[in-house]
Amino acid sequence: MDLNAVRAERQKWMTWKNIAPLRDALDQLCTIESTYELGNTVKLSTKESVDIEELEKTARLMMPWRKGPFDLFGLFIDTEWRSDLKYNLLRPHFDLRGKKVADIGCNNGYYMFRFLEDSPAKVVGFDPSALFKCQFDLINHYVKSDIVYELLGVEHLPFYEEKFDVIFCLGVLYHRSDPVAMIKALGQGLAQGGEIYLDTFIIDGDESVALCPEGSYSKITNVYFVPTLKALKNWCIRAGFTSFEVLGTVVTTSNEQRKTVWIESQSLEDFLDPADNTKTVEGYPAPKRGYVRIKKG
Repeated sequence: MDLNAVRAERQKWMTWKNIAPLRDALDQLCTIESTYELGNTVKLSTKESVDIEELEKTARLMMPWRKGPFDLFGLFIDTEWRSDLKYNLLRPHFDLRGKKVADIGCNNGYYMFRFLEDSPAKVVGFDPSALFKCQFDLINHYVKSDIVYELLGVEHLPFYEEKFDVIFCLGVLYHRSDPVAMIKALGQGLAQGGEIYLDTFIIDGDESVALCPEGSYSKITNVYFVPTLKALKNWCIRAGFTSFEVLGTVVTTSNEQRKTVWIESQSLEDFLDPADNTKTVEGYPAPKRGYVRIKKG
């Protein structure tokens, strides 16, 4: 596969009529000396003057903001997801110092900015979304990191020019119609001795089975399979992994995912049965996530 040809074609996405105004707004951003803090909120600070109204106007052009939160010189972007909760769950289990790290489905780069706390050798994000790339470019305009953002997907990982010591793939697996093939692709992107951190919707149960939603799951139309942990383990074994470690399971609540003024669309409360929040509006078990670490022998 010629990835440079794919890159060139996808760079044209930046000229789409809904994306071009965002690129124009990014080009108008002022250049200032700034610093950043990488706590639960990725926070930007400066001693210089910032036109917050103009900055907010630019940020609002890029709605919806799903992953975060961010504080841009006092402008708080209260994202739909409290991504810090997921990050803090995983944080005790990894050490990225001096490693090459990939984030598959990186969205606007919230996790990648947090990775910088560990001083990794390199961070590369994969996400075929022109909108999310614009959000990343807005933040990185001030952070000025060396993070590489690729408008590529997991299917490109086996052909990528580098292999990675650590791969994060958070909230992607259930969007793929062939989960075993996807896990194999992740494995093909690993360097020798590498590890993958994976999170996906799960259902409770002791059997190796998976829910296959008829039309949608929690109003998400591209959710194909929701496995038990045992089924997820078997998928990983079939994909060539020998180590499967469960790091945690978490029921999604409104503390982690909720509607804010930065999305202006439905969120978790709209996806659950109003009479029984243990079920989705379709009658399936409410969203629950499993976090696992997998390795090859």
